Amino acid sequence: MDLKDNNSIINYAAKVLQEEADAVQKLQQYLSDDFAKSVGTILHSKGRVIVTGIGKSAIIGQKIVATLNSTGTPAVFMHAADAIHGDLGMIQPDDVVLCISKSGNTPEISLLTPFLKKNGNILIAMVGNTESHLAREAHYVLNCTVAREASPNNLAPTCSSTAQLALGDALASTLIKLRGFTSEDFAQLHPGGILGKRLYMKVKDLYKFNDVPMVAPTDPMHTVILEISGKCLGVTAVVENDKVVGAITDGDLRRMLERNPDYSQLTAQDVMTKQPKSVHEDTLVVDALELMKSKNITNLFVLDSGDRYLGVIHLHDIIKEGIY
Repeated sequence: MDLKDNNSIINYAAKVLQEEADAVQKLQQYLSDDFAKSVGTILHSKGRVIVTGIGKSAIIGQKIVATLNSTGTPAVFMHAADAIHGDLGMIQPDDVVLCISKSGNTPEISLLTPFLKKNGNILIAMVGNTESHLAREAHYVLNCTVAREASPNNLAPTCSSTAQLALGDALASTLIKLRGFTSEDFAQLHPGGILGKRLYMKVKDLYKFNDVPMVAPTDPMHTVILEISGKCLGVTAVVENDKVVGAITDGDLRRMLERNPDYSQLTAQDVMTKQPKSVHEDTLVVDALELMKSKNITNLFVLDSGDRYLGVIHLHDIIKEGIY
């Protein structure tokens, strides 16, 4: 195909994507009892999953390890070339070894399999050639054969690496299902990530970093203006007996000045909005965000279990955490 213009470039890229999609689709036909037995072996293993490979398969293996570790299945990556130069020492008898290879006949893999047999490890082969040395030596074979690569001249791993990646996801996702791995479990393993924050971060983790704007109902507007500008949150709570009875925003101040240029006789209770929106401190931040969105507001007052006023959580606090 001669790529002379934008349309021809886009058409060629679409062809590549279609060929990779077809390769993944065909994997469904290759699923067998070996896949189910591999899942069961990993699920009931007392050891870890040691994932190994070479070249592009090694890169895919690292991603599979990351997925397994983050979803409750302990896994370690071991490069096949390093394995035969000393790293074999990391493999313990209870470990299950997942070996990824398109050809299944690389020298490194051929040197690795005798050790695994002697060590008593279960060997799972994710391989694109079911007649290969690796496939013959493995206890279970996960077939990820592809008809051809999507790259020009059928050279660079494209369909094959995509198929390996997809089959690894199928393996990990099945283990997630069988382990009953929950959102809470996921959050514990991802405390610093955005997904984890959405699952565990609470309002009390954020509001404490803000000042606490607060005026009494009878305070003059001069005091209110200084409180809003000084605390830099664009709002102040109107508080009586530790309870929020109203809110005044910088928008309320602008509207007040439009109606009453002389505000010297006004107090907070004359301008405040009654029954402002609030959340308890143990509310998940993601739920507080949804309330802000639904009410088209940028802040919420934070209350304790006795509905006493604690402070303010602002939309900017949530955005800084990457949760928005």
